[in-house]
Amino acid sequence: MRPWGLAALTLLVTAAAACQTVPVTGRSQLMLLSEPAEIQMGLDAYREVLRKSKVSTDPALNERVTRVGRRIAEATGRTDYKWEFKVIEDKQANAFCLPGGKVAVYTGILPITRDDAGLAAVLGHEVAHAIARHGGERVSQALAVQGGLAAVQVGMARSDPRTVQQVSSLLGAGASVGLMLPWSRSQESEADHLGLIFMAKAGYHPSAARDLWVRMGEASHGQQPPEFLSTHPSSETRIRQIEGWIPEALKYYKPE
Repeated sequence: MRPWGLAALTLLVTAAAACQTVPVTGRSQLMLLSEPAEIQMGLDAYREVLRKSKVSTDPALNERVTRVGRRIAEATGRTDYKWEFKVIEDKQANAFCLPGGKVAVYTGILPITRDDAGLAAVLGHEVAHAIARHGGERVSQALAVQGGLAAVQVGMARSDPRTVQQVSSLLGAGASVGLMLPWSRSQESEADHLGLIFMAKAGYHPSAARDLWVRMGEASHGQQPPEFLSTHPSSETRIRQIEGWIPEALKYYKPE
């Protein structure tokens, strides 16, 4: 067997042994990173973001985000997470949840959420990324790509160095555009799906998620990259998918 064939086979065997299943959706995902390591990475990143940001001290804002956030957190069943919710004073329409349940909501997104149900849609989506371990999956994808490039370089060790560099560069670009971005869109869609379930379990009507993304699309004034080169589904795709998942989410809906 050629050297690069052996290296590639080793990588495939390792990847097959490191697959796990995403809750609810049942999707199989590559996971080369342990959950404790992923959670520690999330904590480190969270501390760094908070250190560089202006964290809000507004009691009303913090109470609202924490109250809604804790309902979403409870719906996930991850009582082992050390959940934390912060509001960051920033005009960005943004929010995130890092591995381990470290959540931040930017003030710029709050007007778009309009009410608690809209906020629950945002938090449900972001929390879903952590529950589905999308961060660890992205790291694992990067490790797998690096391993694949290393296998090519080993196999071409006797080739012209310029040829090796050109092939590696082309494969790297192909991995970014052809593999990483579609998977990232898949993760975004999966987070929408899981987020609907979580917000419904928390007592928020899942149709609020559809309404939120309609407003998000309006707030962006139609300015977004083509879906092919975007890490997020287009607004139209996202809304259509959410409408398709709402009947499933309603099975979990228990208004308070």
